[in-house]
Amino acid sequence: MRVDWIDGHLMQKPGVTRDFKAEWNWTRYMVGGKLFCALCYGDDGRLVYITMKLEPLRGEFLRGQFEDVIPGYYMNKLHWNSVRAQGALPEDILEDMLDESYALVLGALPKRVRAELGLA
Repeated sequence: MRVDWIDGHLMQKPGVTRDFKAEWNWTRYMVGGKLFCALCYGDDGRLVYITMKLEPLRGEFLRGQFEDVIPGYYMNKLHWNSVRAQGALPEDILEDMLDESYALVLGALPKRVRAELGLA
């Protein structure tokens, strides 16, 4: 699966910030200070997992449909799902998952925080 587009796709969304958590070897994408996606790298620097938050039933459905969608790597297995970066998940499904994760976390932010981000 081609994944070089993910950073550009996520960074164009309103209010998104990113950092690199060296002790975890993760690039984290946040909106309003809340994580919605993590790119998880192996010790060799290769991307291993793309982790996102989804509604529990949606995550369960996708895990049942695609072998490369698994319960969240080092995350709450009910709300978080990971995609094997070297897998065969169609890119349009991954894009939908990323967009859903962003919308879910953005929607859960307090109205005040969304207003501060210009997203109210």
